[in-house]
Parts: sequence; C-alpha cells; structure tokens
Amino acid sequence: MRKFALTAIAAAFAVTAFTGGTAKAAGDAPVPAAQDWSWDGIFGTYDRAQLQRGFQVYKAVCASCHSLRFIAFRNLDGIGFNEDQIKAIAAEYDVEDGPNDDGDMFTRPGKPSDYFPSPFPNEKAAAASNGGAIPPDLSLMNKARVGGPDYVFGLLTGYEEEAPEGFDLADGKHYNHYFPGHQISMAPPLYDEAVEYTDGTPATVEQHARDISAFLNWTAQPELEARKALGIKVILFLIVLTAMLYAVKRKIWRDIEH
Repeated sequence: MRKFALTAIAAAFAVTAFTGGTAKAAGDAPVPAAQDWSWDGIFGTYDRAQLQRGFQVYKAVCASCHSLRFIAFRNLDGIGFNEDQIKAIAAEYDVEDGPNDDGDMFTRPGKPSDYFPSPFPNEKAAAASNGGAIPPDLSLMNKARVGGPDYVFGLLTGYEEEAPEGFDLADGKHYNHYFPGHQISMAPPLYDEAVEYTDGTPATVEQHARDISAFLNWTAQPELEARKALGIKVILFLIVLTAMLYAVKRKIWRDIEH
C-alpha cells in the first residue's frame, strides 16, 4: 500500500504538469458549491461504505470508458475489501499476459497484483469509440482538476437537458453547467437507479455522483488518512517538546537569576 501511495503521489505531479492549461481553463466555468466530505478537517477519514458504493458506480458506469491505470486490485483493501473479495473482483477481468513458451501473448483472469486493465487497447481505439474524444484516466482526476471532488460532483450533476436560449451547442456535445465552455462530449452518465447498491442506499443521481467523487478522491489520495495521522503525531510531539523546552528554560534562568 505504501508503494501504491508513493506511485500515486508521483503520478499526481505529472498529471498536474500536463493538465495545467485545463486546470486554469476551469476558472472560466462556474465554481461548484463546496460539499461536505467525510475526510474534511484534521480528524476526517474516508467512509469505507461510501468508497465501496463509489467503486460499484465505477464498475457499472465508468469502467466501460475510463481507466484506473494507477490502481491495482490489491489496493482495494484500502476501501475495506478482504482478500477473498479482492480475488473475486480481479478474476472478473481479463488481463493480457505473456509471452508464453510459443512467444504469443494471451489473456488470463486477473490477479490481486494486476492493475485495472484499460477498456481500450490504445488511444486511437478509445477516440474511435467516443466520437474522437479520448476518455481520461480517472486515477488522479481529483488532483488534476481544480476543486477536486467538488468539481467532479458538480460536473456529474451539472448536465441540463437543453442549452440556454441563444447558446450554440455543437453537434454531439452536451450542455454542462460546470464544464469549461459548457460543451462536453460525454453524455450524462448517471441516472436514478443506475446502480443497485448492495447496502440498500437510495440510488439517486446525486448519491451516485457523491459516491463516485469520494471513490476518486481515494484513488488520488490513498495516503490521506496516514498523512493526517502523522501530522497529528507531529503536532503532539511539538507541543510536548515545547513544554519541555519551556520548563528547561525556566529552570536554567531561575538558577541564573538567583
């Protein structure tokens, strides 16, 4: 898990560097309202039930177009899945491997050590299947976009059936209130009951959007809770150290004064 976290952090810097123009462009669109997230604040933590619901949404809705190339199946232990569940999830995917003894590549069921396979063999295939637009990888989306989970939640709930009067919407585009330029190639991906939650949570568009936004925050910041825990320990250490130094200073100067 530590290696996974370090990989995600390093990749985040790369994504931010290559998407700097996109992040700035987001300033041209309305800023989504700030949401209350379970991990907010110094003591905030991820809600594992919400993360698992978000993973359900990813599998059922997003995985057909969007990859999670920085996430290995074994990393799902971070959202509360046990070893047997992870093995079962991995086995649902076909992973290319090889070459075999004959020099040929082959496919096999996924293993926990495998990373989530891309839904497309290459970018050209991805563009051809999506009207010329290449669906972005979602692993670090919440780091690549200004606003993070608030932006993702706003985008997923910001679709409107019709563009405002006088707005020139291009063919094949969809109007989205929070997308820069308001024209997005992706059709509205969510609808009520799009995913039947295993925990019985009402499956509304807003709930789907909230849960997938939380899941993508975890894929982008799996180390968040460990970082906060370390920060709290450092603060407590500094408080104790400051008290000790103050006590030593009082003792030393008291002896000098006398």
